[in-house]
Amino acid sequence: MTQYNVRAAMQLYFIAGTQDVSHLAGDPADNLLNVLEQALQSGITCYQFREKGAKSLKDPAACKALAIRCRDLCRQYKVPFVIDDNVELAVDIGADGVHVGQTDMPPEQVKQRVGGNCFVGTSVNTLEQGLSAQANPFVDYFGTGPIFPTQSKEDPKPVVGVEFISTIRSHGIDKPIVAIGGVTAETAAFLRIKGADGVAIISAITRSHNIPQTVKELLQ
Repeated sequence: MTQYNVRAAMQLYFIAGTQDVSHLAGDPADNLLNVLEQALQSGITCYQFREKGAKSLKDPAACKALAIRCRDLCRQYKVPFVIDDNVELAVDIGADGVHVGQTDMPPEQVKQRVGGNCFVGTSVNTLEQGLSAQANPFVDYFGTGPIFPTQSKEDPKPVVGVEFISTIRSHGIDKPIVAIGGVTAETAAFLRIKGADGVAIISAITRSHNIPQTVKELLQ
């Protein structure tokens, strides 16, 4: 298990599952792997396997097989591999990180289950949640948002806006923050100025017609 610098990993955090490439023709698993490899080659700094929603894989065996192939690609490029919510799968296949929402398994239980082998992130949508995550020794980073409206989630939380990053930073929160939700190349740099360590991206990469160029712009 490689130990990664979590703050550095937040710089450009790509999140995707087969549901996010359903607009592409052909086999969804192959399409996800193709998009992921292009993103890895282009310089993403973290990848989260998030297989959720109406168009996601429903067969656990197929989901695990695809997660392993995504993990192996990430290993090849020395980029941390994170699993969304599915703690047992993360333990089973040796993920580098686990991300849990406010209604998923509590971070302390996640850490207990994964041992010292995974970093743990959580989702933050309010200042109260941010302060709680800051005080929780089992939370290594948090995904803050949605900053802008997003189509990638079927049940998005209320939009918090760009200034929310400044607000939580002004309350002494210094853990790594990745801004998520409708982020584009045009807004990524601004969010970093406001105090985010980086940005989490779904659609801007999965729907890009030129992934290397998109990643380059997102990193600037």
